[in-house]
Amino acid sequence: MKTTFKLIVLFIAISFVSCKQTTSNSIDNTTSSENNHPSLILTQQGVAAIRANLGSIPIFDKTLAATQKEVDLEIEKGFDVPTPKDYSGGYTHETHKKNYVLMQKAGALYQILDDEKYAKFVKDMLFDYAKKYPTWPIHPKPRSYARGRVFWQCLNDSNWLVYTSQAYDCIYNYLTEEERSTLETDLFRPFADHISKESPQFFNRVHNHATWGNAAVGMMALAMDDAELLDRALNGVKVENFDPNEKDNDGGYIRKDGQKIGFFANVNEPFSPDGYFTEGPYYQRYASYPFLIFAQALQNKQPEQKVFEYKDGVLLKSVNALLNLSDVDGDFFLLNDAQKGMSYYNSSLISTVDIGYHFGGNNPGLLSIAKKQGEVTLDDAGLAVALGIKAGKEEPFVKKSIELSDGADGDEGAVGILRSDDLELVYKYTAHGLSHGHFDKLSFALFEDGDEIVQDYGMSRFVNIEQKGGGNYLKENKTWSKQTIAHNTITQNEKSQFKGKYDIGSKFHSNTYVFSSDNENVQVASAKEENAYPGTKLHRTMVTIKDEDYRNPYILDIMRVSSEKSNQYDLPLYYLGHIMQTNFEYNKLSTPQILGKSDGYQHLYKEASALANGENIKLTWLLNNKFYSYSAITSTNDEIILGRIGANDPAYNLRNEPTLILRKKNAKDALFVSIIESHGTYSPVTELAEDAYSNVKLLEVVYNSEKYTAVKLVMNTNTAKVFIISNLDNSSETAHKLEINNKEYAWKGSFILTEIK
Repeated sequence: MKTTFKLIVLFIAISFVSCKQTTSNSIDNTTSSENNHPSLILTQQGVAAIRANLGSIPIFDKTLAATQKEVDLEIEKGFDVPTPKDYSGGYTHETHKKNYVLMQKAGALYQILDDEKYAKFVKDMLFDYAKKYPTWPIHPKPRSYARGRVFWQCLNDSNWLVYTSQAYDCIYNYLTEEERSTLETDLFRPFADHISKESPQFFNRVHNHATWGNAAVGMMALAMDDAELLDRALNGVKVENFDPNEKDNDGGYIRKDGQKIGFFANVNEPFSPDGYFTEGPYYQRYASYPFLIFAQALQNKQPEQKVFEYKDGVLLKSVNALLNLSDVDGDFFLLNDAQKGMSYYNSSLISTVDIGYHFGGNNPGLLSIAKKQGEVTLDDAGLAVALGIKAGKEEPFVKKSIELSDGADGDEGAVGILRSDDLELVYKYTAHGLSHGHFDKLSFALFEDGDEIVQDYGMSRFVNIEQKGGGNYLKENKTWSKQTIAHNTITQNEKSQFKGKYDIGSKFHSNTYVFSSDNENVQVASAKEENAYPGTKLHRTMVTIKDEDYRNPYILDIMRVSSEKSNQYDLPLYYLGHIMQTNFEYNKLSTPQILGKSDGYQHLYKEASALANGENIKLTWLLNNKFYSYSAITSTNDEIILGRIGANDPAYNLRNEPTLILRKKNAKDALFVSIIESHGTYSPVTELAEDAYSNVKLLEVVYNSEKYTAVKLVMNTNTAKVFIISNLDNSSETAHKLEINNKEYAWKGSFILTEIK
């Protein structure tokens, strides 16, 4: 069977080349350059294998049919190459975006189906661009620090060139030498020059922007066999003088003094050894396409570069890391700037999964993701996935608790994800995350069965919706979304961490203290932050606990604050849902008050408040017909604020969602302890509520010192447990002894959870 298959593939490959030589637009395929096309994403061997399997690979056949239907309709309608004038979401922006996607798809269809109408479509569009591009000035919209010519920013111009390089590679042999010369001289080289030599502030960065730029120039260099352009992509543009104080539109520095530049620098610095991308999963999703598509082209065209082996195979590791940064539905967690709802069903993740499978050892777990995605890329990698699925090789991609380090060397904090049954706790103790980072050290979010229960707000942006700021970042992204009070972590004296300044925050990172997930009944993520507020140290420990007496796990949260002086500390909880009940009396204001003047407080309404009497407080809410409760320890005169997002928002750019803020005033040291539990359901059909009340009877701090903190948990069944953590020694080998209320506790390791008899 294998011998027969090889003969069929060889026969089709020979026929394919012969067919090319007889087309009216073909040229003599005797030069090495012409014989090397296609060679970037589709290869000659891949095309032959695809043709040999068509009709027998369902997921590939389905994708091909849908793509052919889409492109055929556009060919019938005709195309437009309009003069650029719009921001994201506007007609010219969206038309040029559609054009490059259509060209890439049409190029693939030409290779797979050997139908000249697709090559002609690409050729005609490219020549229209070649005619008009030299006449276009810099884009008229002035918002970007690096303006493109087709789009308002060089970033989108780079998108265009990444996709178009693939189309050009696919129709290369369809074009005459003179036609290729025209396109390369009038369009491709000037285009590459603009986003690189003419825009070094964009191209010479370590940032997802530069990754797109490097990949764009590099892929076109491979398509044109241009060594100088390829060197520029891999090693950056040589610029003698640059301003190290120059910043982009998000407030991030363009380039640090002495920083390496080029594609490999962009692989090395933002990725940790675990494959975590420091900007967060939303931008890792966006950058994964240029990272991996260019790597695929390099591997196919210049395997001696060993791109997939670089930094111990970090690009392939990044695929696994990114998938682990999604919830059970495939939606990515909102770390740093991120839009809710972005998932691994995005087109860039189709490519990511396929490349990860094809070049990463054929991980069967990736086949199950591809099967959920329901489509593959129309190239060699997509064929490999289709054949794997056809052979029934897929296995579940199992997401377990995982800690993903941050920083080029993995020593700049981490993201800890604790998964316990249907609960997913995402705990952030990372570096800042470049210009897309938020001032939210030691913040968390909580999910149950794919639903966000305690939220991270994400970013203030309506991507590609022109009515909202041209689809770009809104000013509230800086005044609200990035600010500390917008997150589930400590804000001191109503001021954001690191004074809300990127150039301070980017110098520091939190530190992992404990991450333990071996025992599914007690999983712990603990981290420290000592630079967010000078003179103040933060230590937060989050624990998922599975108790056989309850059907759902619950979360224990311990936040220790120690400072050199007295401060006000605010710890918000951004729960999603409708309040059912509180166990404290509050005063609801007839007119909501704005909570503060700056650092995000100007966007919060104070709707109600209460003073704590030193007893536990409890808030129960309903979300998606499930009951949740928050129980917290308080001190006398702690202020409880029931608030809502949306103040000082005249254009309605913010979502009006609730929060509970626990405030401690005039405190030097402070301890915040709480439990979050999912405990019941409501059926609107039967109109019955089940387990609508919290299971927690009492939370109590029974010991707290510099060395140890111990919390007692008493449930409604009167069963009691104590959780103890060593605050100074995180070794898993150290033996500890501690006496609490005349009872001695002895254990090995940094923590213990034990029942009290």
